[in-house]
Amino acid sequence: MEANFAVELGADDDTLQFPWAAEESGLRYYDLKRQPGLLPEIQEAREVPELAEFLAVVNSPASIVESAKCDIWASDEINPEEEIFGAACKFGSYVDLLFSQKESRFSFLLQEQLAGRVTKLLKKAPDIPVAMELIIRRCFYGVAEGAGDGFYITFYLFGYGADQAQARQRWGIALKLVENAFRQVSAGMNQNP
Repeated sequence: MEANFAVELGADDDTLQFPWAAEESGLRYYDLKRQPGLLPEIQEAREVPELAEFLAVVNSPASIVESAKCDIWASDEINPEEEIFGAACKFGSYVDLLFSQKESRFSFLLQEQLAGRVTKLLKKAPDIPVAMELIIRRCFYGVAEGAGDGFYITFYLFGYGADQAQARQRWGIALKLVENAFRQVSAGMNQNP
């Protein structure tokens, strides 16, 4: 598994407004941490059970993070940097994550520690054709969340294969590894922040 983390805080980099709503499409943020029964409202979770399970874990009371947004997709467009996997197809996802404790959302150091610890664990994972990246980005929190400029982490995961079925299967295996890494890091950071 290829595992990395990066920081994107430039003026032109992606940001998140939290909570969010896309009025034209009707898509919006669901607070799965405090209302886990809303999980079936997320279309991607209904379509892909592995993603639903991951979202349930990262939004559980034991987790130090929660999800804000997610998406899944399949593609046969392989970028030059992905050619190392020797695959014809990929299955990908992203999940935007933020700390559940509001004060932690404004600490760059905590974001960096979380991303570093998860990445370090995943670098020890089996060598399968998947790529994971955590990107620390800027988040604009609303009044109910403490109001101000803070941070969030976008978690990308790609599985590669000869066909879509194989790519999705490898993605699913890797998602379980990432899920376990977040569980382990959450437990450790809860005890020793």
